Amino acid sequence: MTKKHPTIQTKDIPNILPHRYPFLLVDKIVEIDLEKNFVIGQKNVSFNEPFFQGHFPDAPIMPGVLIIEAMAQTGGVLVHQKGYNEKIAVLLNVYNAKFRKPVVPGVVLMLHVEGVHISANGGRIKAKALIEGVVAVQAELSFALVAKSAL
Repeated sequence: MTKKHPTIQTKDIPNILPHRYPFLLVDKIVEIDLEKNFVIGQKNVSFNEPFFQGHFPDAPIMPGVLIIEAMAQTGGVLVHQKGYNEKIAVLLNVYNAKFRKPVVPGVVLMLHVEGVHISANGGRIKAKALIEGVVAVQAELSFALVAKSAL
């Protein structure tokens, strides 16, 4: 039997992640399966996002680094749900990042994250950001788990 968790709503995400507006880039978690080691998050990309004011204002595109960050934050939810909630996941490396489709205002970005390796010291995840089922961005990310008091 698979251990699935109910969704995590917007109001509950700040209880899990250390980020706050405007840098909290995950709107909700739609599925978590701890046995299969994956989580699916959602980011509703609004025209009112502060980065669109300066990132190609006449043809707004979400910065790739922020998409990577949204995937990393979704991975942070997985790490937290696996019990590593006394530490903060800090990004170490980005591997094999591919930007396949621009992310523009009005889309819903589905953030699929699979834990490749997660331990008390850190780990590695595979992540994809999809728009209507089509991969927009994919990457592998590694992270260290750092005590909150060390930051």
